[in-house]
Amino acid sequence: MSENNYPGDNENTPSTDSESSYSIQERVEESTVVLPERKKKKKSSSGIHPAAMVAILLIGMLVTFMTTYVVLTQKYSQIVKEITTVTGSYGETGSAIDAAVSKINQMHYLLSKEYLYEIDDEQLTTGILKGYMYGIGDRYAEYFDKEEFATLMKDTEGEMTGIGIQVVYNADYDAIQVISVFPESPAYSAGVRPGDLIVYVMQDGEKMSVSTLGYTMALTALQGKAGTMAEFTVFRGKEYSEEVEFSIERKAITTVTVQHRVHSTDSSVGIIVINSFDSKTPEQFKESLKALKDAGCTKLVLDVRNNPGGELISVCTVLDMLVPEGPVIRTVDREGNEEVVYTSDKSELDMPMVVLVNGSTASAGELFAAALKDYDKATLVGETTFGKGSMQTIKSFPDGTGLKYTYRYYCPPFSDNFDGEGIKPDVESVLEYESALNFYTMTDTEDTQLVAALAELNK
Repeated sequence: MSENNYPGDNENTPSTDSESSYSIQERVEESTVVLPERKKKKKSSSGIHPAAMVAILLIGMLVTFMTTYVVLTQKYSQIVKEITTVTGSYGETGSAIDAAVSKINQMHYLLSKEYLYEIDDEQLTTGILKGYMYGIGDRYAEYFDKEEFATLMKDTEGEMTGIGIQVVYNADYDAIQVISVFPESPAYSAGVRPGDLIVYVMQDGEKMSVSTLGYTMALTALQGKAGTMAEFTVFRGKEYSEEVEFSIERKAITTVTVQHRVHSTDSSVGIIVINSFDSKTPEQFKESLKALKDAGCTKLVLDVRNNPGGELISVCTVLDMLVPEGPVIRTVDREGNEEVVYTSDKSELDMPMVVLVNGSTASAGELFAAALKDYDKATLVGETTFGKGSMQTIKSFPDGTGLKYTYRYYCPPFSDNFDGEGIKPDVESVLEYESALNFYTMTDTEDTQLVAALAELNK
């Protein structure tokens, strides 16, 4: 990214004719003098004829008018000169961004002259830059100030302090959507559920909407030191009509992204739940797989329901343990150029597998399911996935700020990109609403999607 990408001082478009007319009219009206009604006078003793008196008066009024006109014209010309000095050559036409910069400069000039309150230049600049990223229409794009960028770049390495939830941005409601809740976490104990929409958070004692704060700052408000309280409001239920407020004490949490168990009614089936993909996931997955093999399991259910994704290198490393030699992920740029960025080796897992997915399976979670399907290694059971098949890049600036934006699509080994559409399962199975509310407490036999997965494995 070069400095030329910054909005700044380039050529600009002029004010419209209507704006110019308004400026002159406004100042003429302010300078108009209302003359008092002239009283009748007796004939002058000086002997000047009345007609001459009228002529002298008219000449005086004309001189006054001409003087006022000249002064106002000069004043207006100076204003135009000042504005065009700031915004560029008057009368030139440039790109849309040039026009926007021109208008911003003109607005700033007028406000600096007449605005009642003091302008915070740093806050103004941040607002403009955030507006730019919002305006490009990329739901994942965002500009970060210094504090936000520092938070974004923190490397937790599997250790975190918080309430124990995984979230994604919900663009439809401009809110934070809870994708999963860590078992035995503060959020789990308090009753936070997958699917909850966090619409308000407390920041510095003030209740703020996520849409006002922005996704990253709202996440920052949820985070904090152990022992402090995270306060927020969620909407849930049908059409998100139920409002629930939470005040939860933050605690130190070690993230466990992979869990495993043997199916309660069929000991030949092992279940591996992958909550997300981070740097610890491959090793945890490897340990879980070994434990289930040692327990005598000959079939696998890989559960990526409510998995929001994570690191691409992590999901690729896990897939490398499962699929044969070949491509794992392809990327496509805006010119349509395709590149295979990760390939697997010859080793693969030779076990019947089913992958459980739902509407909250997103990003790397979707790639995981699609890759196994492409290699005909697993059957997908559940619901159509979230539909995030794009990659974001993060850029930093020397002043400590940064931005994130979408720059490529990522695709499964052989099938099409799924961004905005999701991945349809081979076997559709919808979890009932009541079961979804008790996602972490329902038994293997109550989980109708798991029941459908077991049926597929036993065909």
